[in-house]
Amino acid sequence: MRQSFIICALLALAAVTPLNAQGETEAETTADREAVLGVVQRLFDGMRERDSAAVRAVFHPQARLIATGQQEGVPSIRVIPADGFVAAIGGGDEEWDEPFWDPIVQVQDNLATVWTKYAFYRAGAFSHCGVDTFILARTEDGWRIVSIADTRQREDCEVPPGR
Repeated sequence: MRQSFIICALLALAAVTPLNAQGETEAETTADREAVLGVVQRLFDGMRERDSAAVRAVFHPQARLIATGQQEGVPSIRVIPADGFVAAIGGGDEEWDEPFWDPIVQVQDNLATVWTKYAFYRAGAFSHCGVDTFILARTEDGWRIVSIADTRQREDCEVPPGR
């Protein structure tokens, strides 16, 4: 009888406190997801405000950006250090606005990914759209972007909600 009570109590506790595969509660996972999306939002806010210090703060020191696309019908990949991107942010006066929507966030331990649709506007004019993929790592200072990869297209683009 005592064993049945203990088993029922443990099952009830498990039902009240859902755990993921690593033992995190849903509240912890939700907090991590919100923190990860906050880093992505700070990146885009910094871009729009031309604030290179704010943009630099969201990146890991060894971060890379990867642009995928087509050149003359052939798949192309361009890899640049985040420092080059940060310098471009601070070096111009045109607003770069990159609204994103429908993000898919996954978090496991100290690794997170975000896959999201985006549209890019330069000085208020539409430039291109695609998908951004972010890889973030948890550091002593919080979540930092380790890598961004994107697709770029100029045709058949979705317009972000509210645009």
